[in-house]
Amino acid sequence: MLVLNLDPTFRPFPHLAEIEFQAFSFAGGEPHIKIAPDTIYDKVMLTHRVCSFNDFGLLLITIDALKRLDVAHIEVFIPYFPAARQDRVMVEGESLSVKVYADILNSLGLAKVHIYDPHSDVTPALLNNSRTINNHSLVSKVVDHIGKDMYIVSPDGGALKKIHKVAAHLQDYEVVECGKSRDVKTGRLSGFKVPLDDLNAKACLIVDDICDGGGTFMGLAEELKARNAGPLYLVVSHGIFSKGLDKLKGHFEIIFTTDSFRDVEDEQVVQYRMSEIL
Repeated sequence: MLVLNLDPTFRPFPHLAEIEFQAFSFAGGEPHIKIAPDTIYDKVMLTHRVCSFNDFGLLLITIDALKRLDVAHIEVFIPYFPAARQDRVMVEGESLSVKVYADILNSLGLAKVHIYDPHSDVTPALLNNSRTINNHSLVSKVVDHIGKDMYIVSPDGGALKKIHKVAAHLQDYEVVECGKSRDVKTGRLSGFKVPLDDLNAKACLIVDDICDGGGTFMGLAEELKARNAGPLYLVVSHGIFSKGLDKLKGHFEIIFTTDSFRDVEDEQVVQYRMSEIL
């Protein structure tokens, strides 16, 4: 199998030989690609970090280009699946966005769609021929890095199922099941809850799939500190960090993430490459 990495700085499968190509956008904004035609391609793994609809568009036209080169077996690796958080219609007038992306990919007859730590079970359920890669190896690396006894913290009910699977994989770590309230119309967060009155200055590692603005984690960090928590750490599979890192870093000793969405260079952030995780 050969690999085509649409993002030149994202190489999750370094053991595979790479396909040469040229990608650019026309003046009107449309993505375009030209793949070197002088090689016989049998099986191809196509990878991309989808951070915008234009990124998704580049992925789609690349699939078309490969098919026009008679590639019969095409797999794609999309570590951060777009719109995975919009996996239900909360208020009238919204789109079920994750299904829109899934339906488009399903129409292309792909051999396999690989995704990393999706937000919920909805995404793999909607995708044909999907393969889900869990976050267990990432959290194991983080625990080894921290190197001390700690609580594994679930930030809310939505993460709880996955957190208990992580804890079972790690063994010997107690899960603290926290909670929060969210106004579905405004997105405003409130009512952070920690079930223990005294955390006895023990280190706490919050585990989740996505950090966007970081409001959940900063609010929870304040509540954990109010319950006598020790050093706080955060690990997220997909670090979007749309509001920057400055405020978030004020609450955590170290923030751990992967390069599934973007590259991060910060002395308080440890970023693992997908090539180290897979």
